[in-house]
Amino acid sequence: MITSLLVANRGEIACRVFRTCRELGVRTVAVHSDADENALHARVADAAVRLPGDTPADTYLRDDLIVRAAVAAGADAVHPGYGFLSENAGFARAVLDAGLTWIGPPPEAVEAMASKTRAKRLLGIAPLGEVTEADLPVLVKAAAGGGGRGMRIVRRLEDLAGALEGARAEAASAFGDGEVFVEPYVEAGRHVEVQILADTHGTVWTLGTRDCSLQRRHQKVIEEAPAPGLSERLTAELYDTAVRAARAVGYVGAGTVEFLVAGDTAHFLEMNTRLQVEHPVTEAVFGIDLVALQLRVAEGHALDAEPPPARGHAVEARLYAEDPANGWAPQTGTLHRLAVPDGVRLDTGYTDGDEIGVHYDPLLAKAVAHAPTRAEAVRRLAGALERATVHGPVTNRDLLVRSLRHEEFTTARADTGFYDRHLPELTEPAPDPLAPLAAALADAHGRSRFGGWRNLPSQPQTKRYAMAGEEHEVRYHHTRDGFTAEGVHVVAVTADLVVLEADGVRRRFEVARYGDEVHVGATRLKALPRFPDPTPHHAPGSLLAPMPGTVARVADGLTEGSAVQAGQPLLWLEAMKMQHRISAPATGTLTALHAAIGQRVQVGTLLAVVEDDVPRGAGNRASGHPLPAPGGNP
Repeated sequence: MITSLLVANRGEIACRVFRTCRELGVRTVAVHSDADENALHARVADAAVRLPGDTPADTYLRDDLIVRAAVAAGADAVHPGYGFLSENAGFARAVLDAGLTWIGPPPEAVEAMASKTRAKRLLGIAPLGEVTEADLPVLVKAAAGGGGRGMRIVRRLEDLAGALEGARAEAASAFGDGEVFVEPYVEAGRHVEVQILADTHGTVWTLGTRDCSLQRRHQKVIEEAPAPGLSERLTAELYDTAVRAARAVGYVGAGTVEFLVAGDTAHFLEMNTRLQVEHPVTEAVFGIDLVALQLRVAEGHALDAEPPPARGHAVEARLYAEDPANGWAPQTGTLHRLAVPDGVRLDTGYTDGDEIGVHYDPLLAKAVAHAPTRAEAVRRLAGALERATVHGPVTNRDLLVRSLRHEEFTTARADTGFYDRHLPELTEPAPDPLAPLAAALADAHGRSRFGGWRNLPSQPQTKRYAMAGEEHEVRYHHTRDGFTAEGVHVVAVTADLVVLEADGVRRRFEVARYGDEVHVGATRLKALPRFPDPTPHHAPGSLLAPMPGTVARVADGLTEGSAVQAGQPLLWLEAMKMQHRISAPATGTLTALHAAIGQRVQVGTLLAVVEDDVPRGAGNRASGHPLPAPGGNP
């Protein structure tokens, strides 16, 4: 029987596994990098072991250090979570060789299925060989791992070599394995998967389907169970293929078999030999705890002959620290407050006051709603996210709410190209016009006890805020009788709550301030100083880092004096496990190159300068492009 378990992972999934362990009375052990020393998963575990370093390659991808940590901490079992080493057969063997229990399938099954190329061959599906014009578009894909890393859509043959190189580098960084392959890219397909659970006694459960079609950069954003609109014939085919795949390799534990569905036809993608990020929707529909069942199976217990019946519908949304309107750029900083209304499950690896760094995935949390019907579950989740408190860096919260309410999603017609088609409308700024006034009044109330009111009704007070990329100036009067503002009735004001009435409608605004960062309900503002600091001057053609990160690559042969073409990739920044390409803004000459491989940079760091053949305006943020592009297969 398992008494102490180490999770070879971090963040949300480590906290998720620990929660079940506590319910079962199992002692927990965390591992953490130096960057994660104060992370939530390291704080909530019964014991924690340091992995020296910051990067995944130095820490969470070091199987030798993790096995040593498990032994040192007295753990008798290891759960891999997802990502990192979760689909590494060598790691599974190392755990078993150390006399520990491995919470997962046998190493031989991991080996057969963790490589997408071997899995396809096992089911009689061969990847593309030499790619021709007739094969386009194609998808370059990492043979190991998942989560969108090491994937590129290629629509032109001349782009194939660069896509292969970039995918290999990203896959090697994320999974320690640079093998990639090429397969046909199916436009407008749906991503559908089957959850399986198998024991050591020959029983294989199929725990329904999930639809994970809403994706960006090949990473899932919104998932649901069951997948809507599948025919009985297709569902039976998916179940049959999933069970065949499991039995073919003697599978044990939880796994997911993924497909791309076009019409009523399914194309096998891969088998993930681990727990999936989206497993909570299956738990909600079947009323089970998949982590608890993983432990029971690892202890040798037999599953019942049939799984419990499915009930209702569940939808999950992933809350990311990223800016969808700015190329999905990852965001860093302090997460001041995170909370959702009751009735919605929240899985997270952060708590109030935690720092969001650059080293790992930008996933903040997963919100899950369950209801008797799909429409009710979607409505519940959208409403909860809209009312959620998310104070800190920019997130995709507004995108999630709009996606859930989009007609294409509510009618179950969305596919993997959803964000390719709809991103501009989904990210169109729609700030609350009363938010700056509410922020200014709350701020003024906080200062009023120091004599902030004026007995000069003709002289309004002003306050400036940046909101949705634009500057807003607020004017109001503050006298001994209270606050007034043109066109708005000020009902009540405190330092954290403002009540305003406009056009006969009364609204309440909760206000929270963290330095110059202000949150008014779901609207994020930045308080601007009365006398702004001078803007730093940069030479025309300056490329500034659009995000914090590490310089991962510099284009071969690139030196000061090199001639460059507009749009030519110059260097790559790595942030939150994704590589972001920095391209030349114009055709000209590289007159300065300040970036070096391994260098850590902050937002606004000067990376390089390109002198335009036709001189233009002053420098701006680098032309950065997250890779791979949005949409496509996960």
